[in-house]
Parts: sequence; structure tokens; C-alpha cells
Amino acid sequence: MTQRTSDVLIIGAGIIGCATAYFAARAGLSVTVLERDLPVSGSTSRCEGNILVSDKELGPELELTNYSLDIWRGELAEFGHLWEFESKGGIIVASRESSLASLERFSSRQREYGIQSERLDPDALRELEPLVTDRAQGAAFYPDDCQVQPILAASTFLRLARDLGAKLVTHAPVTTLLRGTEGGSGTAGTGSSTSDRIIGARTPQGDFHAAHVVNTAGAWAGAIGDLADVSVPVLPRRGFVLVTEPLPPRVHHKVYAAEYVDNVGSADAGLQASPVVEGTPSGTILIGSSRERVGFDTTVSTDALRAIAQNAIELFPFLARTRMLRHYHGFRPYCPDHLPVIGHDPRAPGLWHAAGHEGAGIGLAAGTGKLLAQALAGETPELSLHPFRPERFDEEVTA
Repeated sequence: MTQRTSDVLIIGAGIIGCATAYFAARAGLSVTVLERDLPVSGSTSRCEGNILVSDKELGPELELTNYSLDIWRGELAEFGHLWEFESKGGIIVASRESSLASLERFSSRQREYGIQSERLDPDALRELEPLVTDRAQGAAFYPDDCQVQPILAASTFLRLARDLGAKLVTHAPVTTLLRGTEGGSGTAGTGSSTSDRIIGARTPQGDFHAAHVVNTAGAWAGAIGDLADVSVPVLPRRGFVLVTEPLPPRVHHKVYAAEYVDNVGSADAGLQASPVVEGTPSGTILIGSSRERVGFDTTVSTDALRAIAQNAIELFPFLARTRMLRHYHGFRPYCPDHLPVIGHDPRAPGLWHAAGHEGAGIGLAAGTGKLLAQALAGETPELSLHPFRPERFDEEVTA
């Protein structure tokens, strides 16, 4: 088979892979992106495009969020119009006294860390969102929450990478990871010495060699890890979104119930649903959200859709009289400890991972891509990747 060599071989053309390709190409590295189907055809095309600080607990993910947000608003600002960047702000609404108390504790911890958050009483809330439920007892406003159109963002990253010389190969599912000594020829199969490096990938389109192979396969990242005989516990977590008919502006921020934060951090495999409502530049309203671990089952769940609709009506009663145009669903790449896997895998030298961002992947793509490109280029990343190290799950087993 044909052998093609790059500095970096990226497996998966979702937003994480496309952002990594852009930043790596910008760093002067030669890049090839392998996509099993067509670009941006997986989870990236089936989500809302959140860039949120409001739902992050204190810790490494919030640090990565802040780093990413600075990039979206800073060096990437010139491209904002290409992916419909909106600095709309987010509002967390509490409709029960217990939820309001929990929200205040959560927001206070974030404010101590330096996150901008403003307490809203019911009157102040309705000044920002006049149509919100009159059951709301209070809220927290996060001015730094943003939004992008995810398909446009990923596609633009990929186009910019290709303008810098990156190559894209579609319909190229990876069937084998190639092993060999650095600078040597690759051999397929599992009989290679475990000391051999991962030096490329085999696909129906041919063999591709690289100094670094990066697994950005999203919810399917675990299968790529299996090809290297390493465990990458990224699991699919199915979620649905409803889309309304176009309307005049009625929802002005990203608005969601306080229970959403708990659902994001939950390890429960069963159906969880909490209202998340936001308008778009086209006039449609996106309504979520649901989470459930059902493998890669693509069946439409009427239970999930019903729960999403009922929850949304409780948050914005006018939605009871609004027609739905469609719904869609996809698989968030879920990690058991709710942190993504980012960095070089010492268990399989030559293999890197950037996956497991769950519902935060769009927002974290900029920071993940830039930090990974810095490491791939031999530089010290501006933010430590240690909390996201791929081998941490094996460390927990042996501890």
C-alpha cells in the first residue's frame, strides 16, 4: 500500500481534530487528517455549540475553559463571524428554594476563583428574560458564556488548516495502527514488540506514517485505543436537541435550570433531562438537554423528547404554543471522571489522545488544539496537561 508521511497524523475530523490540525499546521508541522466518513459528520454536527464557564466546577476543566475562552475571544476573534460567535451570556435559573441555595453555593465558589457571576432576584431576571417562568425564585448571570455554530467552527478550522498545507483524507476508517522503530518501516498486527512506537495507521485508502499519531475520534476514541492495546475509557452518552420554528427574538441568553449542572457531573447511566433553552441568529430556538448511556443506540427516544419538551415549557411557558421543526441527537464522548483525555500516551509511544470532552468539546476545542500543538512541536504547553494524562485510569487501578 502507498505510504505517506507527515509530522502529525490526526484520526477524526470533528472539531477537536480540526482545531488540532489548524494549530499544528500553524506551528509549522505537516499534518494529515484521516476521517472515516466525511468531515464534521459525527458528534460535532449534533450539538449546540456551547462555550460555557457557568457549568464548570473548580478544577482543571474550568482552567482549560478559561484558557480556551481567551483564545476564542483573542487570537481567533478575526474568524468569529465565520462561525457565528455570540457572546450572549448564560443564565442559570432556580425555581425552588433548595435549588437557589445550591446555585448560590456553586456560584460563590466560582466567584472566589475569579469567574464573573451576578446574582439575580426575580425582577432582575425578568429584565433580562421577560418570558421566563414566574416560578423562578432567582438566578445567576454569567456574562462570559458564549456560543458558536459548531459545524461552521469545525469546518473553518479545517479549511484554515488546509490553507496552511494540511491534507484531508475522507472515507478512511483506521483498521490498524502501525508499529515500528522510530524512522523505521511499519508493521501491521499485534505481534510487534510493545517497545515499538505507533508510527502510523492503515486504512482502505492506504498506509499513513507520521512522527505523531493523534486520536481525536470523539465517542469512538476507545476503539482507536484498543488498536494500540491501551484502555481509553471514553464512552458514548446520547443526547437529544429540539429545534423550533423561526421566531422573533424571545430568548436572549443561554438559559438553563440549576439541575443541569448536576446532570453534567452525574455518572448515572439512566435518562437525565434538564431544560436548556437558547435562541439562534436564524430565529430558531434550540431546546435540550438529555443524557443517557445506551451505547451507540441511535433509536429515537420518545421518553427523552417528551422530558425535554416538558422541562422547556416549565422554564419558558410560551414554548407550549410553539411548533417544533425537527430534532436531532448524537453521542457525547464521556469519561468516568468528567475530564477529557489529552496528551501523549506513554503506554503506546507515538500515540496521542484528545477526546472525552463530553458536552464541553466545542468550547474546549480551541484550548485543546493549541496546547496539543505546542506539545507536538516539542514546546512546553502554556497550561499543564498532567490532569488530563491518558494513563491516569491505569494509575487508579494500580494505586
